[in-house]
Amino acid sequence: MMGGRPSSPLDKRQQQHVTDRVDALLRSFLPCYRGQLAASVLRQVACELSPQEPAGCQLLRSKKLPRVREHRGPLVHLRGHPPQWQPVFCVLRGDGRLEWFSHREEYEDGGRPLGSTALTGYTVLTCQREYLRLLDTLCPDASGAHTQEEADPLLEMPVGCPLFLQHPFRRHLCFSAATREAQRAWRLALQGGIRLRGTVLQRSQAPAAWAFLEAVRLYRQHQGHFGDDDVTLGSDAELLDAVHAAVLARASAGLRAFQPEKDELLAALERTIRPDVDQMLRLRARVAGRLRAEVQGPLESCLRGKVAVQLPRITRTLVSTVEAALVAVQTLLARGVDRLSRHLRGSSSGAQLRKEVYAFGEMPWDPELMQICYQEAEQSRRRLGRLVAPFGFLGTQSLVFGAQDLAQQLMADAVATFLQLADQCLTTALDCDQAARQLEKVRARVLKKFRSDSGSARSRRVRGWLLGIFLPFVLSQLEQRRRRVELPAFEADVLAMGSPALTIEGIYEDVIRGVLSQRIDGELKKALGAADVSSTLDGCSEAPWDQVGADEETEAQRGTCSRQPGPGAEVQPLCLPPAPETFRS
Repeated sequence: MMGGRPSSPLDKRQQQHVTDRVDALLRSFLPCYRGQLAASVLRQVACELSPQEPAGCQLLRSKKLPRVREHRGPLVHLRGHPPQWQPVFCVLRGDGRLEWFSHREEYEDGGRPLGSTALTGYTVLTCQREYLRLLDTLCPDASGAHTQEEADPLLEMPVGCPLFLQHPFRRHLCFSAATREAQRAWRLALQGGIRLRGTVLQRSQAPAAWAFLEAVRLYRQHQGHFGDDDVTLGSDAELLDAVHAAVLARASAGLRAFQPEKDELLAALERTIRPDVDQMLRLRARVAGRLRAEVQGPLESCLRGKVAVQLPRITRTLVSTVEAALVAVQTLLARGVDRLSRHLRGSSSGAQLRKEVYAFGEMPWDPELMQICYQEAEQSRRRLGRLVAPFGFLGTQSLVFGAQDLAQQLMADAVATFLQLADQCLTTALDCDQAARQLEKVRARVLKKFRSDSGSARSRRVRGWLLGIFLPFVLSQLEQRRRRVELPAFEADVLAMGSPALTIEGIYEDVIRGVLSQRIDGELKKALGAADVSSTLDGCSEAPWDQVGADEETEAQRGTCSRQPGPGAEVQPLCLPPAPETFRS
C-alpha cells in the first residue's frame, strides 16, 4: 500500500514525465530561493546593527544536539508477497531513522537492514480499526463510496498490539509488538523520531534555513496557495509511492547541486550588502512608508473583520497550550532534583549517585518521562485545528511539534544549568546533608531562571505562530488590492539600488507583517499581562524593522532613520563555563 493507494513501478515514459515536471519546478523555485537568501542576509546584518536585542537567557544553552534516544527490540512486520506477519528486529536510530533486520544477530554483527526509512511525515496509529477506517477513506471503491464490501486481510488476522506508520505519499509500514508495554514504548519512541525529523528547518537558526522556508511559502503563494499546512511535498494524498520516490530523488538531487552555488551566493551577498546596509534600510523605510499609506485603509478593514474576532481566542488557546506543557516541564524538573537530594541524604553509594545523575541528565531525551509534557501540547490539537482552519491554516501538527520542541529544549537547558551550578558548589568537604542543602539552593535558582526563560520563549513562540496563521490570510484578502496599487514609482527606487535583497513584494509583506505584529502584540499583552510581555516582545520581531513600525517610516520620509532601543528592561545572561557531564566524584 503506497500512501493509501496500490502502486506499481513507473515505466520510462512516466519517469521522464516526472523528471521534466520536477526540473520545471526547480527552474521556477530556485530564483525565489536566491531572492530569499539575499533577503536573509540583509535581515541578519540589520539585526546585528540594530540596538534592540532580546532579553538575555537565564539558563545555559544545552550543548547536546536534539536527538532521539535509540530504541531497539523485536517486532513482527507485515511484508512480502502476499503480505505475511514475519519477525524482525527493529532499531530506531538517534537521528530518527527506523531500520529493521531479520534478527538481532544480523544487527549486532553490523549487517545491512532488510529495510529502513526516515520518519519524516509519518503518523503512528496503534488502533487496528482506526487504521482500517483510514484506509477506507484513502481508498474508496470505484463509485466513490467509502465502503469495504470484501473482508480486509488485516481484519481476518486481528493484531493485538499494532504499530501502523502512515504516510500520505510513502509505503505504509505495519508492525506489531508482543505486549502493550512494548507497544507503548515503541509508540513514544517513534513519535519522538517523527517530531525530530519534521522540525529540522524550524529549529535551525541558519539564514539559509529561514530563506528556504520563506521561499517555499512564497512559491506556493505565487501558485495561489495561501496558508500553511503540514505537508512539505504537496497536498495530493493520492500520489503513488513510486512517483513520490522519483520526485523526492530528483528534487533532492537538484537542491544538492544548488548547494555550492548557495554557499558562494551567501558569501557574495555578505560582501555586497554589508557596506550598503544603512542606505538600503533607509530606502526600505521610505518605500515602506509610502506603501503603508496605500494599503492602510483596506488593511485596517481586513483586520477589523474575522481577524479581530478570532485573534483573542486563538491567542488564548496557544498561550494555554504552551503554558500547560511548560508547567509540566517545571514539575518534572523539580521532581528530578528532589530525587537527587533524597539519594544524597540517604548516603547512596558513589555508583548509585552517578547513575542517578546520569538519569537526570538524560531527562530531556527520555520519551516516557517527557510524555506528560508532550501530551499537554497534543491535547489542544483538535481545538486549534477548528479555530485556525477558517484562515486556511492546516499546519496544526507543526504547532504541536513546536510546543513539544520548546518543552524539550527548555528541559535540556535547565538540566545543563543545574548540573553546572551543582558542580560549582559541591565539594568533597561537604557531608551528605550539607550537599543536599546546597542542591536545594541550586534548585531554587534554576527554577527561577526556568520561569524567566519559559515566559520569554512562550511569548516569542506564540507570536511567531500567530503571524504564521494570520499573515497568509491577510495577504490573500489584500491580493486584489495589491495588484491595483501603483508600484512603478516604488520599483524605480528599489531597482536603482540594484540589490536582490530589496524587492517591492518583500517590503510590501513587511509592511503588512508590521501592522499585524502590533495587533498580535497587543493581544498577547492582554492574555499574558503587559508587565510580563513588554520586555520579551522587544526582541522577538520577525524582522529587525518590525518593532520600529510607522514612526520610523515617518522619520525616514523626513530623511532620517533613527533607531532607538525599546522600552523593555534587558536581563543579562549569566556567564558560566561549559556544563560538565556529571558531578565531581
